[in-house]
Amino acid sequence: MHLHILGICGTLMGSIALLAREQGLTVTGSDEDVYPPMSTQLADAGIEVRSPYSAENIPDDVDLVMIGNANLPRGNVAVEYVLNKGLPYISGAEWLGRYLLHDKWVIAVSGTHGKTTTTSMIAWILDFAGLQPGFLVGGVPGNFGYSARIGATPFFVIEADEYDTSYFDRRSKFVHYRPRTLIINNLEFDHADIFSDLGAIQQQFHLLLRTVPGSGLIIHPAQDQAVLDTLELGCWSETLSFGEDSRLSAKAPIEEQVKDNSRFDVLLDGKVMGRVDWELSGLHNQNNALAAIAAARHVGVKPDIAAAALSEFKGVKRRMELIYESSALTVYDDFAHHPTAIQTTLQGFRHKIGTDSLLAIIEPGSHTMRKGTHAQTLAQSTSCADQVIWFQPPNIAWQMAEHIKGDQHQIVVDRDQLVEQAITCIKTQSIQHVIIMSNGGFGGFQEQLKNQLKSQLSI
Repeated sequence: MHLHILGICGTLMGSIALLAREQGLTVTGSDEDVYPPMSTQLADAGIEVRSPYSAENIPDDVDLVMIGNANLPRGNVAVEYVLNKGLPYISGAEWLGRYLLHDKWVIAVSGTHGKTTTTSMIAWILDFAGLQPGFLVGGVPGNFGYSARIGATPFFVIEADEYDTSYFDRRSKFVHYRPRTLIINNLEFDHADIFSDLGAIQQQFHLLLRTVPGSGLIIHPAQDQAVLDTLELGCWSETLSFGEDSRLSAKAPIEEQVKDNSRFDVLLDGKVMGRVDWELSGLHNQNNALAAIAAARHVGVKPDIAAAALSEFKGVKRRMELIYESSALTVYDDFAHHPTAIQTTLQGFRHKIGTDSLLAIIEPGSHTMRKGTHAQTLAQSTSCADQVIWFQPPNIAWQMAEHIKGDQHQIVVDRDQLVEQAITCIKTQSIQHVIIMSNGGFGGFQEQLKNQLKSQLSI
């Protein structure tokens, strides 16, 4: 079978392409935005990617077209060609549910934040324990170097996104996955382009809960009211909470006080079951770890084994990924799509670096942030940074200068000036650490900054 994927460089569609290729299918694809790390993965797998979207870039011998949901509405020239030609088509999420996940023990990770990292953690824990799971992650886990594989056992770990499936299926992607083990990490309002309010998102999660069998397990934070309210809408499965005042919790080792959550003991029913000592930091990552340990326990991995695995966890590309280091400066690349994600990441890093100087360079690239839904909270989410450079994209619907004020904030509207502004700030403010935060390609800014830093020996 020849499968052609429209939107193949998206995190989900690119990962599906790798899985389909592993199943023996002929896979090609087309996209408008082609950039690493997904473009590199596809090239390494020998998957041809054509750009831009056009009728000519869809092969004549195609048997099935998979249509992504990013910038592929009615009116797109490739979509119109598929419909006019009467070609068979399907969404990525439906293909997964119908052709890959139907006979698997699916471990799904959902929620507003932490999905990619937690999914990667679980996949690594199971692999460390010898279970050889399949997985699909919306990023590239450092322990594997690729975002998806079929695996050698029935266990399959998947990042379960609440964004809608496609232009012809407005349900959340995750309703197609039918998990036996489900994590709901947290719930906040997001995706303002398709959801009217938090209640609309909770309704989709309620549909997800309806797909979990009675013998399954739902893992959730003990203190997230939005998640608890969603469970109240209807829950037919066993539940396990994690975090403070719950069965599964964490605490700093008794003999030391570690403030950045880089070392902690894992407790089940008040008993220490193992210790995590890793490179990550932040309370949010500690909670991600607890959720991952709970999911692994549900499929038979003991918490002490899971904790040992996490102590060797290498993180995920573009999740606080170190991309430049010298004696005077470190630069990290981080995926940020929401003020809470920005805040928790900066808080965790501040605990790690103490009083060192920190510059955050942020592109509000998500639909919700571009729309201005979080305009009132964006500035305060960066309180742990000493200096912040905001890039105002041309397609933003609000004036950032009206809401983001103060001496520590700079707003740049010209992408060509962004590197120069960053270098100037690093030099004049004696910056020791930089975190670049964007949920898109950021126009290649990360690589541009790295190259400029390498060319200046004083940095």
